[in-house]
Amino acid sequence: MSVPLFNLTPSLKVSRLCLGTMTFGEQNSLQQSFRLLDDAFDAGINFFDTAEMYPVPQRAATQGRSEEYIGHWIKERKIPRDRVVLATKVTGPSGQMTWIRGGPKCLDAINIIEAIDDSLLRMRTDYIDLHQIHWPDRYVPMFGETDYDPSRQFGSIPIEEQLDALGRAVDAGKIRYVGLSNETPYGVMKFLELAKDVDHFPKIVSVQNSYNLLCRNFDSGLAECCHHERISFLAYSPMAMGLLSGKYFSCGGPPDARMNLFRGKYSEGESRYDLSNAIIKAAAKEYLNIAEKYSLHPVSLAIAFVLKHPLIASAIFGATKPWQLREVLEACKVDLTTEIINEIDKVHTMYPNPCP
Repeated sequence: MSVPLFNLTPSLKVSRLCLGTMTFGEQNSLQQSFRLLDDAFDAGINFFDTAEMYPVPQRAATQGRSEEYIGHWIKERKIPRDRVVLATKVTGPSGQMTWIRGGPKCLDAINIIEAIDDSLLRMRTDYIDLHQIHWPDRYVPMFGETDYDPSRQFGSIPIEEQLDALGRAVDAGKIRYVGLSNETPYGVMKFLELAKDVDHFPKIVSVQNSYNLLCRNFDSGLAECCHHERISFLAYSPMAMGLLSGKYFSCGGPPDARMNLFRGKYSEGESRYDLSNAIIKAAAKEYLNIAEKYSLHPVSLAIAFVLKHPLIASAIFGATKPWQLREVLEACKVDLTTEIINEIDKVHTMYPNPCP
């Protein structure tokens, strides 16, 4: 079976499944990562997503390993560079990751250019196909937050400076295209508006935000922006960090599952996918019931739902074991009926977006 492709841009085709690598270098050893990359590539996946801060949970000792593993795999397997699409991200402001350029404190031109150069070295490549801003420099509610608090906005690096740095990297041949991540409709439109005014400012081609059965916020505002501006949407966390597989509903899940293995060490994930939240559990169980009713694997239901969205270019998923990868690949064979979608929408009406 070969995973279908999507035209992210007229000159860039990506597989509709994208292997996320945030476990490489932490949960997955180098050889385990190679096995997953081999299997994904053999199945037709040409799109691989990483970030300079990966793996997670983030720590100084492992920072950058995910990029390094991808670069090592391409060299070791002698993969032609034009056969793979590499996406990575520059870390946004953070008071925790002091080992990455002091925080980083901001997303100014110096930080962006240094991040690009370091990613190129770690991945042993001359260019990055898609370089993304991991999260905005300015304050926005994210990773489980929903309400905007204007008092928390106290200044940020101008978007013009960020676009100028990215444009210079494009002109130098270091990156081909630019994307955003964890961004809002305002942010997307602002980047697009400013890019129209200066010739060398690059146009944003993609947005990577969370999208799954438990989080459909994209459809309320950002979808309209992407549709009219022809921005491709990359959906991360299609399995809601494993909740939609059902594995956590059987004796709390296996001990090596991420939410168990890193309990108390992964605040971003735990705040968004809180297993003690009764509404989240109730919603997830309803979706698991739909999968059982129609004799679908829960993973197939979750992934097929994301891939059915007309504005989603690719679903970015993670896997730590080959059998998990095979489960996701099987979802490409599933075409959800109108009847199933109607049942999904009924649950969504009862429990709208419990994992924002």
